[in-house]
Amino acid sequence: MKLPFSLLSFLIFMVLLSCNQQNPKEKLAHLNGYWEISKVEMPDGTVKEYTISTLVDYIEIKDSVGFRKKVAPKLDGGFIINDDAEKITVKIENNTLNLYYSTQFDSWKETVLEANEQQLVVLNKDDKKYTYKKFEKFNLE
Repeated sequence: MKLPFSLLSFLIFMVLLSCNQQNPKEKLAHLNGYWEISKVEMPDGTVKEYTISTLVDYIEIKDSVGFRKKVAPKLDGGFIINDDAEKITVKIENNTLNLYYSTQFDSWKETVLEANEQQLVVLNKDDKKYTYKKFEKFNLE
């Protein structure tokens, strides 16, 4: 039986696409650390670029629970840290890595689209895509 070219092309495309999908457990392995926002893509396609940030997100997750804090980098390589933190519960649902945040005032969910050693991309409920890069401490030498 000979398949039509368009059907064969579609099947090949789907196989290649599924091979490029990052395993949610692999994404989870890269979440911990300091992340600096680099851009936000709005649902209408506009992009807001961030060249420098005064705050960095610190994420720490262990056994599917953890927290995210905003920290301020110092020139000596340290951070100014306060007690405010957002609790995180991590769930893998339908082969997707989801982060459930909660504070005493609100709760929300973000979906991790990509996470590796250098980049983190999440999508929120408003279809805004946040791209972070791994924060590198200041080098004054």
